[in-house]
Amino acid sequence: MSGDVWFTILPDGESGVAAARLLRPWATETITHHSGRPWLLGSWPDGLVTVGAAGARRVAVIGRCPVTAEALSARARRLRDIGDVEGIAHGLAGSFHLLASVDGSVRARGSASGVRRLFHARVGGVCVAADRSDRLAAVTGAAPDERLLAAHLLASPLPYPLDDRCVWQGVEAVPSFDCLLIDADGRARTQRWWTPPEPQRAWREGVPAVRAALTAAVGSCTADGGTVSADLSGGLDSTTLCFLTAHEQERARPAGAKLVTLGWRSLDPENDDAVWAARAAARLPDSEHVTPTRDQWPLWYSDLAALTGDAVPTDEPGPWVRDGARMAALCRLMTGRGSRLHLMGGGGDELFSTFPPHLHDYVRRHPLAAYARIRTQRASQHWPFGQLLRQLADRRTFGQWLAAWAQGLTAAEPPSAALVRGAPSTAWGVELRMPPWATRDAASAVQSLLREAAETAEPLARQRGQHTALVCVRTGGRGLRLLDQVTSRSGLGQAAPYLDDQVIEAALAIRVAERSTPGQYKPVLAEAVRGIVPDDVLSRQTKGEYSTDFHVSLRHNRAALVEIFDGSRLARAGLIDDAAIRASLLGVHPTPEGLRSLSSSLGSEIWLRARPERTRPPSTAITEGAP
Repeated sequence: MSGDVWFTILPDGESGVAAARLLRPWATETITHHSGRPWLLGSWPDGLVTVGAAGARRVAVIGRCPVTAEALSARARRLRDIGDVEGIAHGLAGSFHLLASVDGSVRARGSASGVRRLFHARVGGVCVAADRSDRLAAVTGAAPDERLLAAHLLASPLPYPLDDRCVWQGVEAVPSFDCLLIDADGRARTQRWWTPPEPQRAWREGVPAVRAALTAAVGSCTADGGTVSADLSGGLDSTTLCFLTAHEQERARPAGAKLVTLGWRSLDPENDDAVWAARAAARLPDSEHVTPTRDQWPLWYSDLAALTGDAVPTDEPGPWVRDGARMAALCRLMTGRGSRLHLMGGGGDELFSTFPPHLHDYVRRHPLAAYARIRTQRASQHWPFGQLLRQLADRRTFGQWLAAWAQGLTAAEPPSAALVRGAPSTAWGVELRMPPWATRDAASAVQSLLREAAETAEPLARQRGQHTALVCVRTGGRGLRLLDQVTSRSGLGQAAPYLDDQVIEAALAIRVAERSTPGQYKPVLAEAVRGIVPDDVLSRQTKGEYSTDFHVSLRHNRAALVEIFDGSRLARAGLIDDAAIRASLLGVHPTPEGLRSLSSSLGSEIWLRARPERTRPPSTAITEGAP
């Protein structure tokens, strides 16, 4: 199936029937409540939606989950009321939306990582939810929120705590850790469904749970049989998924099972990713390995004009546009070999590495062990001791840190950038700065958003290290969601098993400081897949670096980039100075740091250009509260 994949969720009342009439011009599929009223409207391929029924109770799983309708019906029979949904869903593997309709009440949620999201808006006077915000914006005639567009210049996907905001006016995002409850009259409220685990397990005690969860996650990708594809970059994360996929296909022997791997070569001859990818491929003899030639694999920022057509591929801006031509090449290469799903290693770094903020917690909980670790890392990375002490002595709350971030938003560079060659930042997060081409109005808009958030926002976890890991998981999940919207239109879904909820829970239950140790690269992941991934493949201690690819891509596509910002929509909205961004692009030696926000700004510009002027069906007139 090609084209956008989407669904909307309607209340089980007469008002929901009226809202369905407004949505039906776009929909090709319908699933009803027990009452016969429409419950789900949208457009999706066969197999994406599984529904279980028991009397008046309905449970639906939408996404990647190897559960049959019969098995889901058996679970629905145990459902006493709408509050039991998470209990009956326990043990379901994969990445999916979970919905229930019970006695006139509707409950819906996405995934903790944000790979699966939900939005809601008032349509015909009642709350309607959807997995794509642009569908709700289209039916309500909503325009983009320029404050949120300004924030997308800062980073895209949006950084926490702005990431639970929606770029469309009048459309609300359901927070990733919350579910949405809609009654028969179309009133809605949110409720927490997921709480991050406390990181209390020793790493060796946590390994079995990680192995089980990751194996089940990959198994959910292969369960339907046929051909699946996967990145094989040579890094540990993607390599592990390739071996797990081959292992699951061999174990379960699903019909027509086949693995196709994709490994592209860096332009930097010193990058050893290709060496390790070749070593892994040699140990996967029953798989097909594709290494695109240079003419098959475009440079970053290629074919940008192709992304500014009539269709809007994603419901919000995203930096994926840098890879737009590569995503098109990926779809051609993999669907041409029969792949229905492509696996990527996103989330591995987030779950199985530690970030500098963990030292802030570690030195307070285990000072002797923290001192030994700091001494080892200082010796190898030459951290200035005074700078590090100032970082570790910081006692700001999350709200205070947010307020300080807002205050310094337009500074020349964040402290973390200034200390690249010094001590790492152990603050609550990265204090991003507005790009040099952002206008004063854009900066003021983002400052106001951060200051508002500082008044009420709480960290995602008490420990800075755990909070940082969760922030990165959410960023990765939202990025994957946008990539999936792009490639699913061509019939190739995207999967990142590391970002499945059960894998996140298993990994983040391990003590933060034990997820990585000096001298060992991702010890938890390596131990979890030992015996599946060969030991010589697990022995890699290096990681590829791609600044050469950035410079070559920028130099080759500079003229096209400059052209994109001629007559800029962002400039027309007062958010950027198009002369300033052209000057940055045309500089003698632009650096990745200097153009840090290029992909985010480019994503927002192309997203605005690609928005059709008319978003409603020609035959539909919509008035809030219409019958």
